Amino acid sequence: MPVESGSSASSRQAKQKRKSHSLSIRRTNSTEQERTGLQREMLEGQDSKLPLSLRSNLLDLFGQIEREFENLYIENIELRREIETLNDRLTAEGQTIDGGDLTKGALKAKASHSTSQLSQKLKTTYKASTSKIVSSFKATTSRAVCQLVKEYVGHRDGIWDLSVTRTQPVVLGTASADHSAMLWSIETGKCLLKYLGHAGSVNSIKFHPTEQMALTASGDQTAHIWRYTVQLPTPQPVADISQTPCDDDIDFSDKDEADGDGDGPSECPSIRVSSTTLRSHQGVVIAADWLVGGKQVVTASWDRAANLYDVETSELVHSLTGHDQELTHCCTHPTQRLVVTSSRDTTFRLWDFRDPSIHSVNVFQGHTDTVTSAVFTVGDNVVSGSDDRTVKVWDLKNMRSPIATIRTDSAVNRISVSVNQRIIALPHDNRQVRLFDMSGVRLARLPRSNRQGHRRMVCCSAWCEDNPSCNLFSCGFDRQAIGWNINIPALLQEK
Repeated sequence: MPVESGSSASSRQAKQKRKSHSLSIRRTNSTEQERTGLQREMLEGQDSKLPLSLRSNLLDLFGQIEREFENLYIENIELRREIETLNDRLTAEGQTIDGGDLTKGALKAKASHSTSQLSQKLKTTYKASTSKIVSSFKATTSRAVCQLVKEYVGHRDGIWDLSVTRTQPVVLGTASADHSAMLWSIETGKCLLKYLGHAGSVNSIKFHPTEQMALTASGDQTAHIWRYTVQLPTPQPVADISQTPCDDDIDFSDKDEADGDGDGPSECPSIRVSSTTLRSHQGVVIAADWLVGGKQVVTASWDRAANLYDVETSELVHSLTGHDQELTHCCTHPTQRLVVTSSRDTTFRLWDFRDPSIHSVNVFQGHTDTVTSAVFTVGDNVVSGSDDRTVKVWDLKNMRSPIATIRTDSAVNRISVSVNQRIIALPHDNRQVRLFDMSGVRLARLPRSNRQGHRRMVCCSAWCEDNPSCNLFSCGFDRQAIGWNINIPALLQEK
């Protein structure tokens, strides 16, 4: 009997394999053709608004997807069988498989890789949860505490601005769209004096550095300087309010409980005539401030100009022009003859009046929307807030780029900076007030719910450095001002 050579045997096996493969293809093709014919007959019998050709194409595509999933399913079953066989052999032999079976070796490598990934994921999850537990313990010892101390209710429209006197007696001043400005007792929350000299919305209020005089800017295109005399009432004992850790507040319903006019403030003295009226603007005067020494004031207007006035003579000293759109705010340096003005043209400008013979101007560009305010801090820094939802800290010696940028989730209104603690208070359109340090690290968020906090846009914030019980104030369109006690641990500020 003749014996076949190895080459002829291998060729015969290859032919049989190709033959069986071709038979399986024919069988598969015939099965798919039968299936396609049945499906098309079903499509013709169904009621559909799609054209038959489009439905047929969709059917072919879904058939291809089904075949791909079928192949994946079969491969998955085979892989599972291989893994089970491999596990059984490992258990029986107690050692790894030699490199003879390459397929099973690859499967084992894949399985070990998946196991290592799962182990790494478990380690990461455990580490994250442990870190969260540790951080919660740290928070109990170093968390900022923000306590609502007093609410100042009495205005009949939104409050645009507020300020605290720099001289004794220390009182709170508010400027409102109801055409009035009010002075309040910080401890009792009672209205002490009302100024009614403006014929339009009062947009800003600032107090003289050494005398009992107030400067208000109005929509009637004027700024008024008026003198006041107040006597503080005897403070009454206040019920203890439990301290509320910041960031743990619950935002309840969006009820507008302060919208009603209420009874308004109790009867208090009023002033209807200013001692000095500053006129020269052709638009709304949106803000005003005293220069160091209190002998000059600067005003910012929607007529795209800022004006520098002499207080004693009421004369216009300089008209500061250059902004391309309406001004939104102005601020003066506490110890130097520097003025910063912000505008809707996305810039703010620094005006230098330290040299009497010439005044220079520097333009800061970095925001992409209206710059709502820019304020000085102790030293050579300026902090600017914008409708582009950012706050930037600038060095006056380097105007090209900010040294810190704070990104928020809402437009930022008139900001304020604590001189002693170097903390920035950010009032937002979304009714929040957030606190950051000068490096841009978030420290706290003031609580807000249907029981406490602002219920509408917060327009302005102001620090009171000399009052330990109530050291931050905020005001908004809910027609109220709020006094807060902010306690930031030194450890948290260092972070």
